[in-house]
Amino acid sequence: MFDQIIISSGVQSPLPSVTNLQVDSVNFPPSVISPASSNRLFLAGAGVQGLDIQGEFVISTVIGVYLDPNAVGSLTSFGWGCKTTEELTESVNFFRHIVTGSFEKFIKVTMKLPLTGQQYSEKVTENCEAIWESLGINSNSDISCGPPPSAKLRFNKITKTFGPSRHYSRGQAVKRFLEIFKPKKFPPGASILFAISPKGSLTVAFSNDDGIPKRGNTAIENKFLAEAVLESIIGKNGVSPGARLSVAERLAQVMKNEGRAETLILGDKKFMKNNEVKEDATKTKTDQEEANDLSLGDKLA
Repeated sequence: MFDQIIISSGVQSPLPSVTNLQVDSVNFPPSVISPASSNRLFLAGAGVQGLDIQGEFVISTVIGVYLDPNAVGSLTSFGWGCKTTEELTESVNFFRHIVTGSFEKFIKVTMKLPLTGQQYSEKVTENCEAIWESLGINSNSDISCGPPPSAKLRFNKITKTFGPSRHYSRGQAVKRFLEIFKPKKFPPGASILFAISPKGSLTVAFSNDDGIPKRGNTAIENKFLAEAVLESIIGKNGVSPGARLSVAERLAQVMKNEGRAETLILGDKKFMKNNEVKEDATKTKTDQEEANDLSLGDKLA
């Protein structure tokens, strides 16, 4: 798994230069501030999710995917920067790298059709179950639920309250996910927001408009669920092929630009080093000429 070998330094890289995207009248800005970490993330891609109604494709949601800038270096280090958009789009491993990589991800789902929270959450968890089955993740892979009775209280940055650290098992995580959404109703224009931490915590937030709240409503500590939510969107059988293609296109360009920048930096360093060598050679020659002149002066004297 990529997340087992990618180590996050904890220092955020500079934001890559990207543009906004307008998808079916929904605007996704070039960057947003995560409600989970307060870090600024860049727009990796966006697309629609829809359904067939009597032979007509009807858009139900519009989805934007944002990534931590550290994702670019992580992807490039595994050679993805050498691939074309078409190769990235068709690569299961490329999107698994994004899903499991140790960098923050953020998803914004904006409604085009009215949906209840129960309708949305049941469909998402159904897709997650299908992903787990395809990956061979069974009940034995569950993360055990804590905390032990002696666990210390910690400050939860999401809920702004003190409480014990808790990791949900996969079954408990799904149950909690359904509970969070059950009372919700989403009219057109409302948004559901997911922030996925490098360690796999899923922060859920809601917005009645196009805005992004400063903090999430709740966090579910389960890596399997957090990753499956993103994979259900941009994975091999994800609900938004358009978002998948958009992510491949934009990241291919971002990694290409990153490669050019590194080439220019290396070229500048080489140029400066060559100049230093030339300057040293000139200085040595000048010193030798001065020594020869002194020697000749002594002889004449």
